[in-house]
Amino acid sequence: MSNSSSFPFMESWTSAGISPPKLPYLATLFMINIPLLTVAINVLRQLIIPQNPNEPPVVFHWLPFIGSAIQYGNDPVNFLNDCRRKHGDVFTFILLGRRMTVGLGPKGSNFILGGRLAEVSAEEAYTHLTTPVFGKGVVYDCPNHMLMEQKKFVKVGLSTENFRRYVGMIENEVEEFLQNDPAFFAYQTDDNEWGKFNAYRSMAEITILTAARTLQGHEIRASLDKGFAQRYHDLDGGFTPLNFMFPNLPLPSYRRRDIAQKAMSDFYVDIIEKRRAQNRNVFLFDTLQDEGDMMSALCSQSYRDGRAVTDREVAHMMTALLMAGQHTSSTTGAWTLLHIAASPEVSDALYKEQVENFSNEDGSLRTPTFEELRKLPLLDAVIRESLRCHPPIHSIMRKVISDMAVPPTLAAPADESRSYIVPKGHYVLASPAVAQMDESVWKDATTWDPYRWLDPSGAAAQALSTYDGQAGEKVDYGFGQISKGTESVYQPFGAGRHRCIGEQFAYLQLGTIIATLVRQLELRIEDRVPDHNYHTMITQPKGACIVRYRRRDQPGH
Repeated sequence: MSNSSSFPFMESWTSAGISPPKLPYLATLFMINIPLLTVAINVLRQLIIPQNPNEPPVVFHWLPFIGSAIQYGNDPVNFLNDCRRKHGDVFTFILLGRRMTVGLGPKGSNFILGGRLAEVSAEEAYTHLTTPVFGKGVVYDCPNHMLMEQKKFVKVGLSTENFRRYVGMIENEVEEFLQNDPAFFAYQTDDNEWGKFNAYRSMAEITILTAARTLQGHEIRASLDKGFAQRYHDLDGGFTPLNFMFPNLPLPSYRRRDIAQKAMSDFYVDIIEKRRAQNRNVFLFDTLQDEGDMMSALCSQSYRDGRAVTDREVAHMMTALLMAGQHTSSTTGAWTLLHIAASPEVSDALYKEQVENFSNEDGSLRTPTFEELRKLPLLDAVIRESLRCHPPIHSIMRKVISDMAVPPTLAAPADESRSYIVPKGHYVLASPAVAQMDESVWKDATTWDPYRWLDPSGAAAQALSTYDGQAGEKVDYGFGQISKGTESVYQPFGAGRHRCIGEQFAYLQLGTIIATLVRQLELRIEDRVPDHNYHTMITQPKGACIVRYRRRDQPGH
């Protein structure tokens, strides 16, 4: 029997005197038409079937499952603003099969970031990303009440006494970096020539050096060798949007992440055990001496039920502090340097601020104290404006664990009798990036202008007052009273119970680094400040980020 006789429809082609199509051709036709048919069905379903009036409107999308992932992934701020113009402050879009309900504006932000624990969960939204990197039993791999206790433990290490010690340590690290890094050869030769450095790469190195010297501890600082760098790199490779969307792919980067996580955890546990053994030999007891770093603070803590924090939990909290803090601080520092280099008048004003406050009799500049550093208005404004224009995390998500009623004032401000329900299983999303670049709130929103923060009656001052508590509500979620900040249009460190516990250290670290660099270097940029790269977990600048520099002439040197 011929092949064609196996298929009756082919026999009809043959009897008609027409050559039947070849099987490879049919297979190709099938492969082309099925996706097209799927797209067509998806489009017709959205056009013909009415949307559920009790749920937020769904953004139109061509591709099933993929939904709006491409538009959101390439430029989330423009995508969310476009949707806002069409649907208002609350709407839903499809992100790789997930239904993401967005809440914008102060009410939308408060709805999501101020959501009740019975309705929304950060743990279920993020644990699949963070746990393989940080380790088990900490952050989002534990009940929320336990996370709040862990934040309280971390807060013990972030004391004012420690901060006072850290300023000089950070300044020394930056100066040593300038003296030894090859990119700063022109600075080292002191020949008044212009050199170049990569702002993002240099800030990444400086922030990890300064964090290791201060929070992490002297053993970690002494261990910053190629082996540590490789472990960090492999862990960092597991902290990407791909890992967020697909947490368990059988890829080499995932295996390297898991191996590095165990190695990093063992590294910290080994340091704890060595400290404990040293104390046993010298002081005849097992508890650790306070060495002014985070490890000492964490090892002395116990949960409310009386259970002591384990060495492994300390190791994983230390890993979380290293990874999370490194990304946000280094990226913010890079953006800040780029803007300073693009604004010579701001650079000169920052240097003048240093001279006016910290000049010695011979004209040299002394190290500021922690309290003095906090009272430099322009330096503070420069950092805050960089955080406004480039918040490290553009979107903050929660998973809905029970149906959430959207307040009528958010669902339909013009018709308060109308409301929506966000069903269990959806995700909700707030966007600090949209709020902080909102043209209806901020004058010249897309312009980097640190002087807006010096206007006591401007939008920046009002936003900061709401965020830091002077005009906003204060709440104790279990780790001390903080400003809720969920209705502020300025939220660079998040808001609510998951507001970043390391916020004050970040300002200290960034302020000291920027102050030290500005007093040592003139900075210029040949091109404009780069665009945002939204394809990374933390919003980074695109391109090479090249900054030109020249050593400043300083009296007393």
